[in-house]
Amino acid sequence: MEIQATDTPLLNVSPSVRSFNPQLMEITATDTPVLSWTGDGLAIGFFEFEDAPLTGELTQLNEKFAGILDELIVETEFKGSEGSSAVTRVGGGSPVRKIFLVGLGKPDTIKLDTWRRAAAVVARLAKKEKCKTLGISLPTWNNDPDATATAIAEGAQLALFQDNRFKSEPEDKSSGIEQVELLGLGNQEQGIAKAKQIASGVILARELVAAPPNWVTPITMAETAIAIASEHGLQLKILEREECEQLGMGAFLGVAQASDLPPKFIHLTYTPEGTARRKLAIIGKGLTFDSGGLNVKGAGSGIETMKIDMGGAAATLGAAKAIAQIKPDVEVHFISAVTENMISGRAMHPGDILTASNGKTIEVNNTDAEGRLTLADALVFAEKLGVDAIVDLATLTGACVIALGDDIAGLWSNDDAVANQLVQAAERVGEKIWRMPMEEKYFDGLKSPIADMKNTGPRPGGSITAALFLKEFVKETPWAHIDIAGPVWTDKENGYNPAGATGYGVRTLVNWVMSEIS
Repeated sequence: MEIQATDTPLLNVSPSVRSFNPQLMEITATDTPVLSWTGDGLAIGFFEFEDAPLTGELTQLNEKFAGILDELIVETEFKGSEGSSAVTRVGGGSPVRKIFLVGLGKPDTIKLDTWRRAAAVVARLAKKEKCKTLGISLPTWNNDPDATATAIAEGAQLALFQDNRFKSEPEDKSSGIEQVELLGLGNQEQGIAKAKQIASGVILARELVAAPPNWVTPITMAETAIAIASEHGLQLKILEREECEQLGMGAFLGVAQASDLPPKFIHLTYTPEGTARRKLAIIGKGLTFDSGGLNVKGAGSGIETMKIDMGGAAATLGAAKAIAQIKPDVEVHFISAVTENMISGRAMHPGDILTASNGKTIEVNNTDAEGRLTLADALVFAEKLGVDAIVDLATLTGACVIALGDDIAGLWSNDDAVANQLVQAAERVGEKIWRMPMEEKYFDGLKSPIADMKNTGPRPGGSITAALFLKEFVKETPWAHIDIAGPVWTDKENGYNPAGATGYGVRTLVNWVMSEIS
């Protein structure tokens, strides 16, 4: 791999920031029937019902445990609605200590993500009940045991992730679940392995987004890329400031010029063995902290949360880690122009004109619209690679959060096929996304009397004009832009996401790369 050396010292960088191989619980699939399983906690999934649902094997299990399933259903009024649960202790020296019931909802409305969410509910309950071993018995989704095993394993692992790196004493000192067995799903080790690979990428993205900006810097991000490349055999090129200058990346460097930390332009490449079925580029916005620049973020602006402004780059690196392990027959370029947006005597001014690497000039009318400037040069760089499609992810606009709320990412694209692929990929993994219009007329709001364009338009339709700005830096390649400003973070536990960084985008990107659409 090719890495540019630097004499820049590491500033407050701790190895604990980069947990490249998180300790995940042991998960196995087995053909062991529910009646024969022994361990701390046994979880059973139910579709929504009106009358008593016990049939076949569950009737026998109920009899074995002296009617405890009937009793639990009646006493808790459990009806199998999605996300519902019930738990009870099994007495009398039983080989199973606790029984868990989890609801899957109505059979005609369920999706694969239902299995992930059910696994998350069960895993959290089992941990709360101090179970070290857990058996999960859920119906097979769509007659696909591999997908079922993958979804359950993903949900359980992602739900139990905890970030204790910055606490002197972890709040939760329990040892947690050590082993999970997926009952009735024998010989699905490949699907479980895939789930662990994807989870490792999501957890990396979560850790990067959650870490404070004095720990995760452009230097740290570059070191993370180096570690991924070294561990998984990817090619790596890190462009330093001088090389970015030679390539004419005036938009990116305009943002970077106020920071005391050097910018890092990261280019990781995964190349499959044999002929690549297609060639893709994934770009992530990498602002490790965004002060707003001279248009400084004031009180109430959420400036204290601006460590999350590299969520796109975190998802890109997380996807790189996962894809490097899964090894699809697709060549993928992972790109991020990483810097801080700071304030100093060198800072770009409102009114400055920057020249991007494709020659387009940009009047900076707001230094707090910096992410699109860094993405502009990254998009030009990616297109020169001759890829079949480009996707960028960015915590780009508050306007997208106003439009779609905290849980849904916005999608813009110049190509219906790529847009549809991404919507389908997000649907498969349960990450919410909504395609937004590329209203060309709105570009009028970006016109400048003295440059090719301004970097921001009027307040109405702000997320649309941001996408139209980015479109100016892609000539012909199919391209999509995903604004993840909402779902990159959650203030409360949500599905298999704990409160905090979600790692949004990693699983959608992996599924997009893995899709059979050529």
